[in-house]
Amino acid sequence: MDLNLNRADYLQVGVTSQKTMKLLPASRYRATQKVVVGDHDGVVMCFGMKKGEAVTVFKTLPGQKIARLELGGILNTPQEKIFIAAGSEIRGFTKRGKQFLSFETNLTESIKAMHISGSDLFLSASYIYNHYCDCKDQHYYLSGDKINDVICLPVERVLRDVPVLACQDRVLRVLQGSDVMYEIEVPGPPTVLALHNGNGGDSGEDLLYGTSDGKLGLIQITTSKPIHKWEIRNEKKRGGILCIDSFDIVGDGVKDLLVGRDDGMVEVYSFDNANEPVLRFDQTLSESVTSIQGGCVGKDGYDEIVVSTYSGWVTGLTTEPIHKESGPGEELKINQEMQNKISSLRSELEHLQYKVLQEREKYQQSSQSSKAKSAVPSFSVNDKFTLNKDDASYSLILEVQTAIDNVLIQSDVPIDLLDVDKNSAVVSFSSCDSESNDNFLLATYRCQANTTRLELKIRSIEGQYGTLQAYVTPRIQPKTCQARQYLIKPLSLHQRTHFIDHDRPMNTLTLTGQFSFAELHSWVVFCLPEVPEKPPAGECVTFYFQNTFLDTQLESTYRKGEGVFKSDNISTISILKDVLSKEATKRKINLNISYEINEVSVKHTLKLIHPKLEYQLLLAKKVQLIDALKELQVHEGNTNFLIPEYRCILEEADHLQEEYKKQPAHLERLYGMITDLFIDKFKFKGTNVKTKVPLLLEILDSYDQNALIAFFDAA
Repeated sequence: MDLNLNRADYLQVGVTSQKTMKLLPASRYRATQKVVVGDHDGVVMCFGMKKGEAVTVFKTLPGQKIARLELGGILNTPQEKIFIAAGSEIRGFTKRGKQFLSFETNLTESIKAMHISGSDLFLSASYIYNHYCDCKDQHYYLSGDKINDVICLPVERVLRDVPVLACQDRVLRVLQGSDVMYEIEVPGPPTVLALHNGNGGDSGEDLLYGTSDGKLGLIQITTSKPIHKWEIRNEKKRGGILCIDSFDIVGDGVKDLLVGRDDGMVEVYSFDNANEPVLRFDQTLSESVTSIQGGCVGKDGYDEIVVSTYSGWVTGLTTEPIHKESGPGEELKINQEMQNKISSLRSELEHLQYKVLQEREKYQQSSQSSKAKSAVPSFSVNDKFTLNKDDASYSLILEVQTAIDNVLIQSDVPIDLLDVDKNSAVVSFSSCDSESNDNFLLATYRCQANTTRLELKIRSIEGQYGTLQAYVTPRIQPKTCQARQYLIKPLSLHQRTHFIDHDRPMNTLTLTGQFSFAELHSWVVFCLPEVPEKPPAGECVTFYFQNTFLDTQLESTYRKGEGVFKSDNISTISILKDVLSKEATKRKINLNISYEINEVSVKHTLKLIHPKLEYQLLLAKKVQLIDALKELQVHEGNTNFLIPEYRCILEEADHLQEEYKKQPAHLERLYGMITDLFIDKFKFKGTNVKTKVPLLLEILDSYDQNALIAFFDAA
């Protein structure tokens, strides 16, 4: 059965955060429901649809930015009380808009996530989790990494409180009171949690999670251990998951899975006989989907998916057909309805034009008066800078509440800009003088009209660290711009992982000296991505990392006065040694540095590089042949005379060229890594071999793995 959904935009509020829109329960089966939404202006708005028009039920006054909105009520009754989290305060409203609760939690950080179950309130700020019952403090937990979401298994079904925290370090922490019962490793940083089928599934223990790199999974949270049910890998390279809901939109009696992503993708998954999810429907909106709900809003009897987007649009994807089959009388009625709608839209447009004119005049007067303060318009920018494991590149996503005019990218370290298929902006490069003003890259992206979201891809070089800056200029008058900064770290291509292979040949770097645990932790934060800014609890900590480009690994263990770093790549150890020495010197701390170099690790790293280098050399060779083969084809009229290998190159020509274009400087990058490995190997022996680099490059040009290993051994 095909699922056809038609888009209907209902209204626009201010900029919205994740999980800030809900549908109030229906008064009867498949009757229209009211929508309640909170925005960054602090306004809570509840509205319903009547004859195609949005009718406001209530609207609160502006206040602090609303970070979360949840529905609650007495257990086993319709959940129709509205709770919002703004700053460190929780406020409660009835469905008519009357405020009945104002609870100041006195948390030092703003509330980021919230879950409500009867009289229990589960809150999390960046690192702190709190459980309140009837607004009285019950339990508290300080997390080692940022908490992105919090949920509790349905207490009416499992008969106990089981809160679960989604933490940035790729772990779900299951709590019992103020203690961690156990931890669950997931394949990416979890951004959202939801109860399966809205009630925890058959057992009441089934929990859905979505990650920032677009993976989706189901886990059963039993009393003793987790049971992984299924996981959907992000094969299509779609955006991170921001919201999940369960609703039977297909109409087969089984609840489907509704998913909203940060690239604007809305997906519907149905379940097959083996209870495995199957994608049934997807549609792209132009901006990130912050909330998703299944229900009935536009018209009685027609189910729909309701979403809210970053810029505040509340939109329905409804099963109601656009073109209705009707008799002559009905047709007349529809025409009349359409006429009424057009005339009301015309009058609304005239009113808006008049309002714009008034505001423009007011702005002109205020900016020209002698007492005028700077009247620069403010705008919200939603940005995300993350490392992709699949292609060892960074994604920079910039989203603005209004259309983007242009984005200027500036970097004081060498980076490559990679092609992005979804990107329709025109890029132009400016020449840079890197010696005099530290500019290695200046690029301008000019966006097409109505582009509110821009995605860029960059690849950095490990060992070269500095700052990437993005200057975002939207299409608003007067012209204004916001600058955003992103750190390119010394070991920028490393990503946190849960475990490493201890059987690999490892090189060891040991630091000792008069430094505190917090000082060494701040140096590790400076060197490596995905490390929490706050020092973890305890006296000693171990982090594992994997290099996304080469698959080499790093283990860092440190405590007060001592740090031990182990890696199967000498270059990683060399970068750490240089950067940590520099950081210690800045703080006038005397470091004792010792290292153990494992000669076998060099051959091991070269073997890891080998398949990548061989593939890139073969790709480059094939791309060089394409033009000559095409000329021969035109000359001869067919390709029958060519050997199968050449015929295959011609058949795949477009794919090969696209692949080559996507990976600019990939070969140079691999050459650079081999050169660094060669220099670093001998640097630890106290020998300078930079004069032998040209000879190494000659060997690489006529690449043979055995010859390369022999050169490393003989030098």
